[in-house]
Amino acid sequence: MGNCFSDVEGGKQAVGGTQQRPNSIAATNNNNGGHNDAVEFFFRSRGIQPLFTQIELSLSASNLLDRDITSKSDPMAVVYAKKRDGKLEELGRTEVVLNSLNPAWIEKVTVAFQFEIVQPLVFHVYDVDSKYHNVPVKMLKLNDQEFLGEATCVLSEIMTKQTRSLILNLNNKNGHMSLRNLGTLTIHAEETVSSRICVEMAVHCSHLDNKDLFSKSDPFLRISRIVESGGSIPICKTEVVKDNLNPIWKPLCLSIQQFGSKDNPLIIECFDFNSSGNHVLIGKLQKSVADLEKLHIERSGANLTLPSPHHGHDKVLKGQLFVDQFCEKQQYSFLDYISSGFELNFMVAVDFTASNGNPRNPDSLHYIDPSGQLNSYQRAIMEVGEVIQFYDSDRRFPAWGFGGRTIDGTTSHCFNLNGSTGAFEVEGVEGIMAAYARALHNVALAGPTLFGPVINTAAQIAGQSISYNRNKYFVLLIITDGVITDLQETKDALVKASDLPLSILIVGVGGADFREMEVLDADNGRRLESSTGRVATRDIVQFVPMREVHSGQISVVQALLEELPGQFLTYMRSRDINLPGPLHAASTSA
Repeated sequence: MGNCFSDVEGGKQAVGGTQQRPNSIAATNNNNGGHNDAVEFFFRSRGIQPLFTQIELSLSASNLLDRDITSKSDPMAVVYAKKRDGKLEELGRTEVVLNSLNPAWIEKVTVAFQFEIVQPLVFHVYDVDSKYHNVPVKMLKLNDQEFLGEATCVLSEIMTKQTRSLILNLNNKNGHMSLRNLGTLTIHAEETVSSRICVEMAVHCSHLDNKDLFSKSDPFLRISRIVESGGSIPICKTEVVKDNLNPIWKPLCLSIQQFGSKDNPLIIECFDFNSSGNHVLIGKLQKSVADLEKLHIERSGANLTLPSPHHGHDKVLKGQLFVDQFCEKQQYSFLDYISSGFELNFMVAVDFTASNGNPRNPDSLHYIDPSGQLNSYQRAIMEVGEVIQFYDSDRRFPAWGFGGRTIDGTTSHCFNLNGSTGAFEVEGVEGIMAAYARALHNVALAGPTLFGPVINTAAQIAGQSISYNRNKYFVLLIITDGVITDLQETKDALVKASDLPLSILIVGVGGADFREMEVLDADNGRRLESSTGRVATRDIVQFVPMREVHSGQISVVQALLEELPGQFLTYMRSRDINLPGPLHAASTSA
């Protein structure tokens, strides 16, 4: 079959059916241009109405070129929007499929379909080098991968097809025809379903047939939805359970957007995993979500079957599928919480370490230009502040500095930016700017750069709020030039804070080497670990280098809000925090 859906662990992890998939937000781990409630809400508040329909693209390919010598290619697809100036804006990436020339990718790419304009799309397919198989697709550098082919179309071409599917020939880059057959790419489009309903279930199998000679099978499930055209689209797969004929898989969480309706037929296939990509079908069955719920209620199993080439009908196997848990629940979106009275409270910390340069020198990141031109920190405060103060209900920001020598001559790693010994809050972005300018006159740049004290102070405020108000979520904004000296202490503080209603946004200014900052942002798929071996409950850090914003590579709004909704929802769902009573009832009835 050759369809091993992979990001890390050699293709053995689950894809598409985990609770981390936030409803009504494109999967933030790979869809850079996907739908984001926070971004949309920000633009709506400024009178910019998005006249579009959200579309999910499912991709598959056939007869790809084999670039590997000892195995088949490991393909991944990347989707771009082609702008008027000819530049490509990445919209999203699929997962990597190991050892397959005919991949059917599970990860979808979200596109905003605007009826009134022409929207050219460009699709690139790459063979991902085996040494990058443990790297999340978001982190892959495409120049390091082998190019397999390109296809182009206009989004309306897909949307106007009766089947909503389009088959394109793959060519060389820039549309040049290839003398060799590079294969085809199939794109299927579906309008996203706006629904909060999801189904969480736990399943296991018993008495599976053994497909291995010297050990037991390594089974995993793949679930696909049957579409109107008669074909099927994979929506998720479980993790692989090694050497087990009675596997119990981790719970699956499927949204109605994935399975369509409770009566829609699903194909559930059980495979024996092989690292070659030639997974062996152990058995399959066709059941709807309603059927699976019935299995749970009746505490009964459903037999797997195998196509029988001689008898014309499927062979019923001894192996069975059981549904141990079944729960239909509401999954609220980021906007559901915000519009229901949940508050975001922002806190700001500014770097006053000597690595920024003497503020009196024009080349300093802290230099105040008499002409009024903003320095790197002022630009960051203004540009970031416009976004973050929109989400702060009272617009009163706790504001600190760190790494500076205060008036009393001591170096402080968390001092009040306004110079007060008591009150640490300032009014709005203007208050931050004024306090920052005053602090440059009263505080001498020193060091070293320690994030730990500021993070611990913010965590203390977030922790205290839990006892009296569960409707608050905190975001600490750290603006720094990127030279950090307490990396392990910072990791310890972040791991400890990962249990709290807190996210930390680190904005890098200047041209420093930000690799240490990127270590703190767990985009590499590995959660932070403390010095005692404790692993972070969740990822709470996002790092944004302002030089990329200023170069036009990313929008400041998109960059700042890219991961916040997902981090917010992960915390709320992990604590089973629902909407307030009357609003919860109204939302449920809606």
